[in-house]
Amino acid sequence: MILVTVATFVAGAALLIVGAELLVRGASRLALGLGVSPLVVGLTVVAFGTSSPEIAVSVRSALAGSPEILVGNVVGSNIANVLLVLGVGALLRPIVVDRKLVRLEVPLVIAASALVLLLVSDGTLGRGESAFLLAGSLVYTVFVVRQARREPPPAAALPGAGGNGVTGSLVRVTIGLAGLVVGADLMVGAAVDAARALGVREIVIGLTVVAVGTSLPEIATSVLAAARGESDLAVGNVVGSNLLNLLAVLGLAGTVSRRPVPVGRETLTLDLPVMLATAVACLPVFFTGHRIARWEGGLFVAYYAAYVAYVVLDAGRSAALPVYAAVMLKLVIPLTVVTLGVLFVRALRTERRARS
Repeated sequence: MILVTVATFVAGAALLIVGAELLVRGASRLALGLGVSPLVVGLTVVAFGTSSPEIAVSVRSALAGSPEILVGNVVGSNIANVLLVLGVGALLRPIVVDRKLVRLEVPLVIAASALVLLLVSDGTLGRGESAFLLAGSLVYTVFVVRQARREPPPAAALPGAGGNGVTGSLVRVTIGLAGLVVGADLMVGAAVDAARALGVREIVIGLTVVAVGTSLPEIATSVLAAARGESDLAVGNVVGSNLLNLLAVLGLAGTVSRRPVPVGRETLTLDLPVMLATAVACLPVFFTGHRIARWEGGLFVAYYAAYVAYVVLDAGRSAALPVYAAVMLKLVIPLTVVTLGVLFVRALRTERRARS
């Protein structure tokens, strides 16, 4: 049984790597072939594709009556996307951030995070609220497509883009996405089996194993794109995926659920606020020089490790949890907030001086 689990995990990892390679190559060429920016492709085609595991897991959880995995999957995936995906990508190579993301998409992710927190503040996510979120995802997608048509085409052009160029790119993207989805599903299945065999609680599996597992397409795609200098694809994929997770994934899963989706107290008091905080943290990080530096990537990864450690300690009812929480809340987080705040103010002053 152990050998089968390990073999399944390894096979999934291999498919994931091959799929990411094909997707990044195909998406960058598709953007040139269609005459739009890689950012637009990252926010739409790539984001929808890499969010498909979250959609599959959440809808399946809703229909099977496992709401803790549903909510934990979405919340945990969004936390992992920002802290782990962007963090690892920036550690490999500093990521340049498009100004459009700072002005529009990041504020939208913050607003969507706050909206979800407000909607579930009563402990449930109803079908009407879910339908509202789903409608929001459709409005956003239409808006992005309309904006893309108004943008001037990229300076570079894809040779032979008139037919075979775009078709070949779409084939690469499709095969790459299929490899990502199948590979992630194999890895998640193996990891969940191992976690359950160890007696890990369902909500912990949703927030960690399943969340990271369903974020594997984003991780593989964004890390590879960042390493190759395709920053627009890397960041657009993460920001677009997070917005779609909140609007499309939660909205669709909540709409098809047979009953209102209950949200646990721990998710309300810890996980959702952490998700909102990570979205807010993107503003100063993205705004300071419009790039994610290596030290900022390291900070993101360190915070993700700290969050996972808290979830594990809490699940095990560890005696060290109160001390750990006190250090994080009274020392580490305030120092980080002050540091990011100072950097944000300095960046604002620098931009004002440049304009004047």
